[in-house]
Amino acid sequence: MLQKAMQILSCGTHSVKTSRTASKDPKLSPSNASKQPPHAIPKGSEGLVCPITGLSADGTQRDSDVTTAKTLAELEADPDIVVERTAYMEKNRKPSVTVQLQCEPITHFVALNVIDGAHKASRETQRLVRSIGGLPVLRKFTDIFYQRCFVDPHIDKFLRDHSDPHGERFATWIAEKFGDGTPWTEERKSRPRTVMKSPSDPSSQQLVAFDRSSAHYAAWHSPKREAHKFGQHFKPDDARVWMRLHFWAAREAGLFEPKHAAFMDYYIRFIVHFISVYSGKSPPFVRESARWSADPQNIDRYFASGNYMSDVIDQPIEQALAQLPPAERVYTGSRHQRLSWPYGGPHEMTHLG
Repeated sequence: MLQKAMQILSCGTHSVKTSRTASKDPKLSPSNASKQPPHAIPKGSEGLVCPITGLSADGTQRDSDVTTAKTLAELEADPDIVVERTAYMEKNRKPSVTVQLQCEPITHFVALNVIDGAHKASRETQRLVRSIGGLPVLRKFTDIFYQRCFVDPHIDKFLRDHSDPHGERFATWIAEKFGDGTPWTEERKSRPRTVMKSPSDPSSQQLVAFDRSSAHYAAWHSPKREAHKFGQHFKPDDARVWMRLHFWAAREAGLFEPKHAAFMDYYIRFIVHFISVYSGKSPPFVRESARWSADPQNIDRYFASGNYMSDVIDQPIEQALAQLPPAERVYTGSRHQRLSWPYGGPHEMTHLG
């Protein structure tokens, strides 16, 4: 189970710091005792590495496995994922029906509603998502997005199975996050469990894709990925390609039209908040990613290069940041004493065409 990695690394989520709440702790040199396997080694497996902990019988540990497990533990401890897990575990909770109502467009700025590190739905966020047409429009948006992902050779490597209802799950998650019912939580309760086997130990099985953290764990370990990247969490270039495709899909779905300006202004800031837990250095690039598809020349270059974003992939982060407007290069998170965009700053809507 995914929770094993958390327990081994952190002995509880209270000791895990996420990228939203604190900077990375300095690496400490673990003692030999901390490297000892936490359980008996089955006969015949003495030389193998545990796929969960990264430990072997002699106490050595693979750095890649430690990093993966640590990242997974941080992901599980993220305030938003904790809220989602709590909602899922509430057995007596009555489903909140998604109401297909279209509200009048909102024209005023709506502040990003983040409390104690977690995004909270409100009456205004519900009005925002209903103002665009609710779940049917979100489905159109996310279906276009995954069509783009499937033919992008970089992002498609993270998607193990095209037959999974990726678009539907993403659409219901957005609707629920904006307060339009609980369709994502209810679907998860009946979602078939997918079992992924560890390449290093075929006898080891891992349940995946039953929530956000396990779905992203599966993406890190997609069999389509290059061997040297297998198990690595998302990097800034991965997130940037993902975001460009995502906002391009929103544009194709009509969500950048002036009548939906308030929703997209909020949604862009919403993506900043959530992308930060997957790739902590990616938030400064959200606005650039939203602008990218507004220029037809960018789309033409993308198609001409075989759906490959050569201007992003493997670009050093310092070089990438230098290409952004100075005002967009800093991200402080939601708990900083002096909040900056998207959590604070001038209360004016972002117009990205």
